[in-house]
Amino acid sequence: QVQPVESGGGLVQAGGSLRLSCVVSGSIRNIRLMGWYRQAPGKQRELVTTITWSTGSTNYADSVKGRFTISRDRAKNTVYLQMNSLKPEDTAVYYCLLQNDYPNVVNYWGQGTQVTVSS
Repeated sequence: QVQPVESGGGLVQAGGSLRLSCVVSGSIRNIRLMGWYRQAPGKQRELVTTITWSTGSTNYADSVKGRFTISRDRAKNTVYLQMNSLKPEDTAVYYCLLQNDYPNVVNYWGQGTQVTVSS
């Protein structure tokens, strides 16, 4: 069974850095994209960033541009999120998204990892 598995969350002071990882467990073909979403208490889940698996093309929410960087290791079916200059408003549960496109487009979500930024 395919499952994205996140790691790397934790508590950090404002201005600090964290690196999240998401590895895909299980056998999968045709990854279309992977990415990160986040959900703060009382708010809807929102896009942070995505990366197209074949081309490496990236997309970022305006709120994280210039501070967060997504990257991938295709050989390891792993995506990373380097988060720098963290702010208290970045506090949320971060979810890894895996989108497959064969034979149909299917989204798989990780269980989430907590990121807490203290002021």
